Amino acid sequence: MSATLEQSTPAIASPRRPAPAKDSRRLIRSQVRAGWLLLAPALLHSGIFLVIPIIFAVALSFTDYSFGDSWAWVGFENYTVLFSDANFRAAFVNTVMYAVVVIPVSMAVSLAIALGLNQKIRGLSFFRTAFYVPTVTATVAIATIWLWIYNPGSGLANGFLSLFGFAPNQWLSNPDTALPSLMVVGIWQGLGTKIIIYLAALQGVSRDLLESAALDGASRWQKFANVTWPALGPVQFFVLVTSIVGTFQVFDLVYVMTDGGPGTETLVLVLDIYQNAFQDLRLGYASAETVILMLLIAVFIGLGRLLQKADVND
Repeated sequence: MSATLEQSTPAIASPRRPAPAKDSRRLIRSQVRAGWLLLAPALLHSGIFLVIPIIFAVALSFTDYSFGDSWAWVGFENYTVLFSDANFRAAFVNTVMYAVVVIPVSMAVSLAIALGLNQKIRGLSFFRTAFYVPTVTATVAIATIWLWIYNPGSGLANGFLSLFGFAPNQWLSNPDTALPSLMVVGIWQGLGTKIIIYLAALQGVSRDLLESAALDGASRWQKFANVTWPALGPVQFFVLVTSIVGTFQVFDLVYVMTDGGPGTETLVLVLDIYQNAFQDLRLGYASAETVILMLLIAVFIGLGRLLQKADVND
């Protein structure tokens, strides 16, 4: 009988020995090496086309280099002269004003359009394509179209306003309307990319949470404020950062449409850098202006980060 009990008792499997610590460390090291290997192309690209030029720009900003064989170290002289330069002050103010208007307005309009395109409507593919076309269209072509729209004699803008009895306006020649006119073009041109990003994020919002909120009697605004908006937090920061970088670097639109005029009403930092570097051949001075622009972008990105943290904490 004891033999029978012994035969009927199942054998207990011995516990697996944990892998030696040495093997674990070897696995971690191999994973780290694989990660660095995969990152190498991106790091090489960033080092050649971003880090090295930034280092050269910072170094040249302390010189009077002007594409010649001789140059001298001038220390902070370029920075001192910058803030007494009327063109730089005008470009600085115009760039900040342009960014402060274009960034939030374009983000708000893009999100509103994305919310509409996220619904089941007819012709959805057409509308998505139509909104994205300006993004993939050359800026020179876009600027040419808007030059016709703003044409004071035969432009679409004055023609439309004349239907309501408004007098024709010199949109790009009037100091009061030149910069706002460029802001409208900048907002319109930047909608496509933001709409696509917001659409992708909206389609990732939990349907279960939205349905639960609807069952609890939440209105559309309450569902947006309490479910959709918090889910868009990381995407909002990404869109904000890319918008800051792109908006502060606006150049071709201004160069083609106004070339900074009338006077300095639409002069922006990148255009002023271009004029100082390649028209006046003051590369050291332009490099100092470039460093200021990089710091300005960093400050606005930092402010955006603080706003995001405040929104998350609330």
